[in-house]
Amino acid sequence: MITAEFIIGHSEDDATERKKEARKILWALLAALAIHLLIGYGLAVFGWLLSTPFSVSEEEKPVELTFVDLPATPQKNTIFVPNDQSKQTEKPKDQTFESNANSIAASEQPATGNMPLPSQDGSERTNLDLTSNAPSLATQGAQPQPSVAQEQATPQPTVQPTPETKSQEFAMLTSTPRPTVQPTAASTPQPPRSSYQRLKEKTKLSGAITNRGMSSVNAVGTPLGRYVKTIQDAIGSRWYTYTPAKLDLISLGTAQVVFTVDRSGKVTNLKIISNSSNEVFANVCLQSILEIDRQFPIPEEVAATLPPEGLEQQLTFTMFPN
Repeated sequence: MITAEFIIGHSEDDATERKKEARKILWALLAALAIHLLIGYGLAVFGWLLSTPFSVSEEEKPVELTFVDLPATPQKNTIFVPNDQSKQTEKPKDQTFESNANSIAASEQPATGNMPLPSQDGSERTNLDLTSNAPSLATQGAQPQPSVAQEQATPQPTVQPTPETKSQEFAMLTSTPRPTVQPTAASTPQPPRSSYQRLKEKTKLSGAITNRGMSSVNAVGTPLGRYVKTIQDAIGSRWYTYTPAKLDLISLGTAQVVFTVDRSGKVTNLKIISNSSNEVFANVCLQSILEIDRQFPIPEEVAATLPPEGLEQQLTFTMFPN
């Protein structure tokens, strides 16, 4: 009996000791885990402090303003309407069109439309012709505006008027909007008036102009307008000279031609964009334009307002029956 009791008592003490050892190991593991967590958190906080700059003593930077050069507001595009220099008026308040001479809007009839045009009876053609007149050739040719470069240019040959006896009519007109150029105080002297005039047939119009008088529009004469009139007269006087000589070879129709005049007066990028007539007619149109090559350098006051490539033009030439 004594031996048995001894064995049983020894077993209970051994189990108790093993439980105590297990608790110690568990607490050690928990303590080690907690220490590792604390160390990791500390390192994270320390790293964040190192990466974040202190700005307590740093002076606030002044506000920086950046100036950007914005392109100038593009000028309103206007349509060129030629005027009779001898009938020039004072400058209109509203610049609706650009021209070689000033004119103030007036209408022969009461306003019947919404466009800034006079109301008048006339043909159903699409031209913007306020009056009617037969074509006439220049006796002195269209002269360029005075400049140093132009004094060295070859003078225009004298063209004798040709009587109009053919059964067909022909006209030259423009239809391309051009940038507005305001006249300057020291504008270039105006060139002598040419006796050239293209064929005009009064067009039927319905406009909003209420001022009564001879049909006209609000147009401002500008250096660009006078230069455009100069080159158009030069082209037109040649075209009206060459067309009658080949009238039997030309068919009815319309040709639209585009080209550019650079600062030296050189004609570039010349091409026909449409032609409902024939090749003979197209060649006459091209020849009339090519012959003004380098004859009319762009004046400085005009060139300064144009793109580097120069002045772009679009001319419409029409051959139609009576």
